[in-house]
Amino acid sequence: MSDPWDGPGGRATRSRSGRVPGQRGPDGARPRGPAASHPRGRRDSRRPARLTGRGRRVLKIATICLSVLILATAGAGWWFYQHLNGNINSVSLDGKGGTEKADAFGRTPINILVMGSDGRTSAVDCKLGGGCSKTGVQTGHGNADVEMVVHVSADRSNATVMSIPRDTMTHVPGCRDSVTGQSTSGYYGQINSALQYGPACQVATVHQLTGIPIDHFVELDFSGVVKMSDAVGGVDVCVSDNVYDTYSHLKLSKGTHTLKGVAALEFVRSRHGFGDGSDLGRTVSQHIFLSALIRNFKSAGTLTDPTKVYDLADAATKALTVDDGLGSVRKLIALAADVDKVPTKRMTFTTMQTAPDPANSDHVLVGAGAKSLFSTIAGDQSLTTGSGGRSAAASATAKATATASAVPPSQIAVTVENGTTITGRASTIARALTDQGFSSGTTTANAPSAANTTTLTYGTGLQTEAQTAAKALGLSSSHLRQGTGTGLTLVIGSDWPSGDSYPGGTSSPAPADTQAAVSNAHASTADQAKTCAKVSPYKTVQINGVPMTPAQAYAAARAEPDSDA
Repeated sequence: MSDPWDGPGGRATRSRSGRVPGQRGPDGARPRGPAASHPRGRRDSRRPARLTGRGRRVLKIATICLSVLILATAGAGWWFYQHLNGNINSVSLDGKGGTEKADAFGRTPINILVMGSDGRTSAVDCKLGGGCSKTGVQTGHGNADVEMVVHVSADRSNATVMSIPRDTMTHVPGCRDSVTGQSTSGYYGQINSALQYGPACQVATVHQLTGIPIDHFVELDFSGVVKMSDAVGGVDVCVSDNVYDTYSHLKLSKGTHTLKGVAALEFVRSRHGFGDGSDLGRTVSQHIFLSALIRNFKSAGTLTDPTKVYDLADAATKALTVDDGLGSVRKLIALAADVDKVPTKRMTFTTMQTAPDPANSDHVLVGAGAKSLFSTIAGDQSLTTGSGGRSAAASATAKATATASAVPPSQIAVTVENGTTITGRASTIARALTDQGFSSGTTTANAPSAANTTTLTYGTGLQTEAQTAAKALGLSSSHLRQGTGTGLTLVIGSDWPSGDSYPGGTSSPAPADTQAAVSNAHASTADQAKTCAKVSPYKTVQINGVPMTPAQAYAAARAEPDSDA
């Protein structure tokens, strides 16, 4: 049988001399030397040698293997991409978080509400969080026990992270969860409870409280924190003293520790181990944890190691619930790239200022300075130092405003009168002015008669103050009137039926006072690697019914293993 790799039709290939290779010459001897391979006695060096049958087989097999390898690699990449996309759970915000405004260069800031849910909606979360012995695995949403507004500036040069304590009392607007169908017509209660009506409701509540447009949300549950900390190889944190929180089960000796898995969850959940034992102390320790997580994420060892990158991407997409604006791997990668542009020394962590709630000592209200903090974020101002120093951009804006007005907004009071048939218009505008830093002496009233046109009347010598107020509200000079009174009176006409900025106007709020914004806000930056979480000196925990400090509890519970053991 002929060999099919020998040549056409299975015939032996003849040389140019007409002889079959291997045929003897006229004298009966086999040709030797160069004549054996070329009829003229030498090989043409310009022409490559022909492959033998064995060579052709090897080349074809190699080509097939290479093709299969290329297809397999491409297929694995596509599978990997689809696998990660399939991990992501996304929900629509339905436009409830407001809309960001672009700067002069067409760039827009990013504001994300990061939430940590206490829901025990899986067997894993029940085991991690406890409390399911009677209720079993829960359905629907839990409470947002961690709430942070993450702001990335329009030019991506700085970022601010503001924690909102879970015990803050506020008005929750009417909401309906598109997934569970659970709804509310609105109520006054703890801010973290809004998540029970869906992530979009929690976003709407924070937007209503702060005035900050919220573009996106990211929600993690208990197991999500465990997955993320493991994916980056652990997070380094420091505690100022021995600590044992008998509620979250965090137990660490004084000093620095690398926390993974459950230990990381115990640290971020601990509210009795740090500060005064309330949620306020917990927000500070969470900032320390997140700062370390960001430093770890931005380190070369994480981003250049393919295994770590895959583990991080797989953990993140499995751990997160996001809005549909972030509901793909491509969008999440773009967000991560934007955050990665910000240096750690320009990432500021703060906690919303609070005041005690007279009605309930376990609750807090929005405190002094909080409106300035809200305004810095909404106005895309940078907070780059814990001491309250202004960034160059904020200083330049403040200087420009000072040039336009020698009188700061805090010294300008406005009487706002409602000249429409719409209830509450004067209160809305007065609140907008005070939120922008105008005097708390700003008051409201009903206009003596209905007004078709909005006017701002100012007394003798008060034109500059009137121009400052008009600019803040988006009113043009055509709305200004000089009167004979001694103050500023704004009459809201029927031409301004809604909103806190005049329709079609060019509102340009005065920059917030960055010193006030960080006052009592526990501000820190992400580059502060040596900061330790302050262990509570109060008797915030107990063992066998005996109250004691977390350090005393650590000494009394020697048989209990440390969290990082």
